[in-house]
Amino acid sequence: MSKSLPKRSENYSEWYNELVKRADLAENSAVRGCMVIKPYGYSIWEKMQRALDDMFKETGHTNAYFPLFVPKSLFEAEEKNAEGFAKECAVVTHYRLKNNPDKPGKLMVDPEAKLEEELIVRPTSEAIIWSTYKNWIQSYRDLPLLINQWANVVRWEMRTRLFLRTAEFLWQEGHTAHATREEAIAETEQMLHVYATFAEEFMAVPVIRGKKTANERFAGADDTYCIEAMMQDGKALQAGTSHFLGQNFAKAFDVKFVTKENKQDYVWGTSWGVSTRLMGALIMAHSDDEGLVLPPKLAPIQVVIVPIFKGDEQLNLISENVLPIVKELKKRGISVKFDNSDKQSPGFKFAEYELKGVPVRLAIGARDLANGTVEVARRDTKEKRTYAISDIVETVSNLLEDIQTNIYQRALNFRGENTHQVDTWDEFTKILEENPGFISAHWDGTPETEEKIKELTKATIRCIPLDVVEEEGKCILTGNPSSKRVIFAKSY
Repeated sequence: MSKSLPKRSENYSEWYNELVKRADLAENSAVRGCMVIKPYGYSIWEKMQRALDDMFKETGHTNAYFPLFVPKSLFEAEEKNAEGFAKECAVVTHYRLKNNPDKPGKLMVDPEAKLEEELIVRPTSEAIIWSTYKNWIQSYRDLPLLINQWANVVRWEMRTRLFLRTAEFLWQEGHTAHATREEAIAETEQMLHVYATFAEEFMAVPVIRGKKTANERFAGADDTYCIEAMMQDGKALQAGTSHFLGQNFAKAFDVKFVTKENKQDYVWGTSWGVSTRLMGALIMAHSDDEGLVLPPKLAPIQVVIVPIFKGDEQLNLISENVLPIVKELKKRGISVKFDNSDKQSPGFKFAEYELKGVPVRLAIGARDLANGTVEVARRDTKEKRTYAISDIVETVSNLLEDIQTNIYQRALNFRGENTHQVDTWDEFTKILEENPGFISAHWDGTPETEEKIKELTKATIRCIPLDVVEEEGKCILTGNPSSKRVIFAKSY
């Protein structure tokens, strides 16, 4: 099992791929570039969904659902958006198959069933949603319109990686319409902070909140905000984006409203989303060479209890003592599994739950019962201690909170140790080569310099931090004046 996992230090990529598969999170499917999310992996995604959905609703958003297919004419209405996604689109051209007369038992596309207009399988839903909003918005009384949808999207990827980059993936996408520019910008920033709060408080992943450069901006947006997380190999992962769309989509789809002053104006828009890529971030930010390390708030099983017994009599005695503990833990909203199966040895079970990242493991045998104790192992530090059975519910509750905090703090410390401030090109390239991580450095603000740095080093500007301090400096590549530092990194 976990003993044969590749080591992170030796082959981080192989370690990640093997862990995803062996921990029963996902696997490659029969469809090239697509994945099957297995029950254990989907359980984590469901917990993510539930937490995020509650946060969306607390900020006034409601869920809806829009079609998977987007007519090509709608898709190309906002030119920058269409151009940005054109190379990733899957296109439906026909609506029917028929029997192949030359190959009995086989099917072929019916040439007589060509669609009058091709349909794009949604890579993102701005086009279909804004064409719908045209019918929903007439007056300022209809605003703001705050809609989210949970859906799947298709972006045709040739080089895929489970969770991080697949041709089809799951996500949520918020699409909102507002009466003023200020309201739309406030919405964009609010949702970025919702994502950051989720990442830090649930995923235990510290993030930098910032703005993307013009080169990295969402196609069709005036501004893109993002949260950037550091993985254990020092690479950055974009964990969420929130876009201020200005009036671009409103103008493309003629979405106007009557203002309070009885004038016609275009509405102001936003869109924002996170995807199953968060699963990749969760794995890479915390896990170790023995398997997953899951923050308790997102663990499908927060506590597992493994009885150590010989024969039914011992198991029955242990069960009598364990079942009240299970009941009390569940009363506190803690997910717990009592694994009383006799199909595997306790040692096998220990390794399995370690691999799957269960935060707390209790082991209890006949000797423990006699002593009134239980052995408690925590997954994050691998520490084992013995506690009184009478105190175990309170102990476990406190321990789960401590593990959540510790996992976050460990990731925060790692990011701090691997964030470097540099002022020269030599320093910049040396850090990238020897000690990858986040690099805080000056940039002259031009797309040309940004592209040249990317070409020379494969490092990109991850973001301009929202809390950046204005300071005079010189661009690390050109030596031209710069007023602030930005965050560079190699990324997923």
